[in-house]
Amino acid sequence: MDDEPLAEWAERRDARIGQLRAVPLVTGDGPQASHLNPEAPRAIQRWNGHMWEPHGFAVNLAEARRMLFPHSEVAPAPEATPKLGPGTGRHRKPPP
Repeated sequence: MDDEPLAEWAERRDARIGQLRAVPLVTGDGPQASHLNPEAPRAIQRWNGHMWEPHGFAVNLAEARRMLFPHSEVAPAPEATPKLGPGTGRHRKPPP
């Protein structure tokens, strides 16, 4: 078995110190994914190297994103249509 050296593991763990994450505050076994409950309040947690600790609170997903990504003005959106390379397959639409 190939084990990872302890120094590499510690370096990888320490690189995450200070990382923030937003956790939706939903009751019971409700959906935890952010896209399912964008208006649910969020707890902002910070990784201290050993566990996630409370760091802040956000009213909804939009505010949580502003706290997590303060330097980005707009969240990166996925492209609406994939770019296809050249080809003549029957599944491709002819150029306009």
